[in-house]
Amino acid sequence: MVKLEDGIQSAESIVALAAAGVIRPASPFADDQVQPASLDLRLGNRAWRVRASFLPGRTRDVAACLDKLKLHEIDLRQGAVLETGCVYIAELQEGLALPPDLAASANPKSSTGRIDVFTRVITDQAREFDMVEAGYAGPLFAEISPRTFPVLVRTGSRLSQLRFRRGAVRLDDAALARLHAATPLVDSSDPSFQGGVAVSVDLSGFDGLIGYRAKRHTGLVDVDRPRSYPAGEFWEPLRADGSGTLILDPGQFYILASKEAVQVPPDFAAEMVPFDPLVGEFRVHYAGFFDPGFGHAEAGGTGARAVLEVRSRDVPFMLEDGQIVGRLVYERMAQRPAALYGSAAGSNYQAQGLKLSKHFV
Repeated sequence: MVKLEDGIQSAESIVALAAAGVIRPASPFADDQVQPASLDLRLGNRAWRVRASFLPGRTRDVAACLDKLKLHEIDLRQGAVLETGCVYIAELQEGLALPPDLAASANPKSSTGRIDVFTRVITDQAREFDMVEAGYAGPLFAEISPRTFPVLVRTGSRLSQLRFRRGAVRLDDAALARLHAATPLVDSSDPSFQGGVAVSVDLSGFDGLIGYRAKRHTGLVDVDRPRSYPAGEFWEPLRADGSGTLILDPGQFYILASKEAVQVPPDFAAEMVPFDPLVGEFRVHYAGFFDPGFGHAEAGGTGARAVLEVRSRDVPFMLEDGQIVGRLVYERMAQRPAALYGSAAGSNYQAQGLKLSKHFV
């Protein structure tokens, strides 16, 4: 058995966990599948369109729920189009046999969130989405629901990523303030530490551009084809008008950016916390993982903006420049990864400002 230290497990530990049978892939990992502090999850051969999203609960497997809710089965081996407004459950190639002191959590990959594909990982007997309890042994499934663009996926496509965690390693506000004093986490002159580091929205503009609003009734996006789609066919650029505000239309999807440049030191990982209803009627950032080295000088960064995937809820909502829209929580790594985010591991987003997903040019 792999000897584990408390913290978020690094790429090297993830490889060792797979060799020990804790992670059970249906086929060997792809060369770039293991990230500095997470593992990309690959779609398997089958998916099912279902009538509704669900959680199995303590007494049921995913398969039992599918028997009641599935509409039809989809073969992913030759590729399949997933339509907007529909809910799908796909089997994943990675299964788990976790020891009793190791848990995991999932999040959409950055490129998944930026094309407004809502995806969550489910386990047998799950009572929460995206959470894998310590000691879990069994298969993994992905719930997938494209919101804006229809997407083409296939066996091996990667929409989600999984992080492995041993112990309680999240930094409290006092520890965050000390870490920020030693190595700045954001470039704010007066950062707020309250349940994480505050992140605000930049509506002052990047060379006059404040963001993008997704177009409706576009072509499909093949999730495995980077740099293949003209941005203008899918996105409407939003120009700064001097007001420092943006009214979010209900049901529309926006790409915005944080005012703060963010850094994640090599011995830490970060995550954007879920939507907080106290800050407004909108949802920010589907894809919340920030790997060690994100925006950090040791990995060739000088701070990088957090790209915000924003969707308003039931009413129009006015965002203002500098408004807090989320918070970053930081966790200790069990060990520093050999390759930091954006260095040897490579990345589409290391020096990002306001940036669409890797699919668009």
